[in-house]
Amino acid sequence: MIGTLLLNRYELLEKIGEGGMGDVYKAKCHLLNRFVAVKILKSEFSMDENFVARFKREASAVASVSHPNIVNVYDVGEENSINFIVMEYISGKTLKQVIKENVKLNAYKTIDISLQVAKALQCAHKNNIIHRDIKPDNIMITEDNIVKVMDFGIAKVSESHTMTNSKTIMGSVYYFSPEQAKGFVVDCRTDIYSLGIVMYEMVTGKVPFDAESPISIAMMHIKQSIVEPKEIITDLPKTINQVILKAVEKENNNRYQSADEMIQAISTIKEEFDFSRKLNNRPNGATKLMDTVVSDTKQDCTRVMSKNTFKDNLAVKKNKKILPENKATSKNKKKIIIIVTILLVMITIGVIGKYISKSFPTSKTNTVTKAGLTKEIKKTPLDSKKLVPSLIGITKDIAEKTITNNGFLIGNITSQYSDSIPKGSVIGQSPDANTSYAKGVNVDLVISQGQKVVPVTIPKLKDKIHKDIENHVKGPEKFR
Repeated sequence: MIGTLLLNRYELLEKIGEGGMGDVYKAKCHLLNRFVAVKILKSEFSMDENFVARFKREASAVASVSHPNIVNVYDVGEENSINFIVMEYISGKTLKQVIKENVKLNAYKTIDISLQVAKALQCAHKNNIIHRDIKPDNIMITEDNIVKVMDFGIAKVSESHTMTNSKTIMGSVYYFSPEQAKGFVVDCRTDIYSLGIVMYEMVTGKVPFDAESPISIAMMHIKQSIVEPKEIITDLPKTINQVILKAVEKENNNRYQSADEMIQAISTIKEEFDFSRKLNNRPNGATKLMDTVVSDTKQDCTRVMSKNTFKDNLAVKKNKKILPENKATSKNKKKIIIIVTILLVMITIGVIGKYISKSFPTSKTNTVTKAGLTKEIKKTPLDSKKLVPSLIGITKDIAEKTITNNGFLIGNITSQYSDSIPKGSVIGQSPDANTSYAKGVNVDLVISQGQKVVPVTIPKLKDKIHKDIENHVKGPEKFR
């Protein structure tokens, strides 16, 4: 195929990829003088007229979507029984390549990539497009660390009853959802499941389910419990572990119900990471650096005092001699050094104290209002503070465990109706996530009751209609 000129416009230069549906080539668009990626459908798909018709229709729908985290689709064409799509050419590596090169990714990198993928899905889902094949091979990482989700080749335009064909299940067996494996109805929550599996692979370096045959792997997705990633990577933050577990729930009603919900959860974790990184990378005034300076200075001070001052004083007392002028001068210099050192230590401690008092005021009472909860919480000194975890969107049981595991107490639990968060999951918390409070503080929860069922009220009929109905009912009695 190399050297082929499609539509007298796209010249195929080199093969750069291969997938289940076709081969991908780097090509030159002679009309716009730019490089593009052209995916050529395999012959078995090109021979199926129904598939080709649906493919063109849905690829055209994807082409209408524009987002910085989605590879643009420029064109869909056919020539001499060759069906192809023309896409944005990305210079970079697939996420699969990045994972193989690094064995596994650190927590921050995982969160950063996952957030960008989730934003791509958010855009696609809002345009009623379900990807159905989210996997590391379909996620590109550019040289500028920008994530690009590609290969919407089997994407499905969402309808009231979107279903995969049980004989030709679409998707990659390592990453597809239980409902895909069963050939059931699929919706946006299918992509959320697949993203959860991708996150699992990023943090552990392997997929959760593996076997000799695709059917065996599919059955694992349907029936087998997942080994928590934290059991494999013991230092994995609990918050990331919880996000993955919620995303890969077997029942789609127990997962995040939208990309928006998943973005909210991941964003909270990323904000915590960014705050920690910013704090640890502060210039000279950083707490971490100052601790080291103060510690070293104290050691120096102790060493000088113990080895020189006390020794010299003891010698003076024992010998009761007047030191020569040069020795006295040396002793005075040492005293001056000690005094200056002590002053520097005191100034340093004062600066740190001032910074802490500004950044973390003590004995100050805040009023927190969230989802109908109002509670006064008194802050306590820095050494007993801890960040309140994010609980929104997770189930009540997991939320309670998270509260206690983080050193807090379970407070009041109330419930409210919610149109977006499923029944039994948290829709509100107090205190808010990512705020510092003392261990032992009560954390109140608001649990979703699901959507409120609104009774249908039948409007009152007019008096005339009432009389007509009464006459109609009474009429037949004459014939009894």
